[in-house]
Amino acid sequence: MEIASIPADTYTLGFIGAGKMAESIARGVVRSGVLPPSRIRTAAHSNPARRDAFESFGVSVLSSNEDVVRESHVVVLSVKPQLVKDVVSKLTPVITKNKLLVSVAAGVKLKDLQEWAGSDRFIRVMPNTPAAVGEAASVMSLGAAATEEDGSIVAKLFGSIGKIWKAEEKYFDGITGLSGSGPAYIYLAIEALADGGVAAGLPRDLSLSLASQTVLGAASMVSQSGKHPGQLKDDVTSPGGTTIAGIHELENGGFRGTLMNAVVAAAKRSRDLS
Repeated sequence: MEIASIPADTYTLGFIGAGKMAESIARGVVRSGVLPPSRIRTAAHSNPARRDAFESFGVSVLSSNEDVVRESHVVVLSVKPQLVKDVVSKLTPVITKNKLLVSVAAGVKLKDLQEWAGSDRFIRVMPNTPAAVGEAASVMSLGAAATEEDGSIVAKLFGSIGKIWKAEEKYFDGITGLSGSGPAYIYLAIEALADGGVAAGLPRDLSLSLASQTVLGAASMVSQSGKHPGQLKDDVTSPGGTTIAGIHELENGGFRGTLMNAVVAAAKRSRDLS
């Protein structure tokens, strides 16, 4: 049976699970003009706060997950990983080959998703929490029956909350260790930089503001300048100056090796859990 294309200009989007990630994606999609809220739906079940959150920007909140699937061309599964199997299995009667299924559940493999749903038209996406401020780093992998057009739709949806790349699923544990867990490493770095500023005599508020803006600015320099981070580091490191003195301390503390170990450890844990 031939799979019908998703109507790119008129398709409807449904969320199974009405948590913070689903809300971030829905808000980004509306804010960027990818879809109007009238073409988005979810089911918040018994949680009035989640219902209010979605209705506040015009999304329809239906009475059941089954209704959401029936009324949607593209269905995003945004439930906790341990609940995915149960939730998807209950939805199989309303999942048809013409629906594009998207999972953002961490650690849940495409082969399992496809088996539980009885459909191979799946795309797995790994976003991260900066989706809440429109700066997510997301990666997608296409399932057996997902088309290039399906991939384009998902790229546009997740492009509304940050940047998205395509990669083979075998890389997803490493992606989890880097971009999935990575924001937490950077929060630690920002907190440590701010503490360093306080130790150097700066007021706490000023120090924290400078630390967060410095990290944001440095990341923007890497993504926008096209220069290797090593070159950018060299550009601010003058002979016998302040920056090289600081870098020397970081090297003494094993800064680079520690960050590398953190990514590898988180990737290993992701493999163990999945």
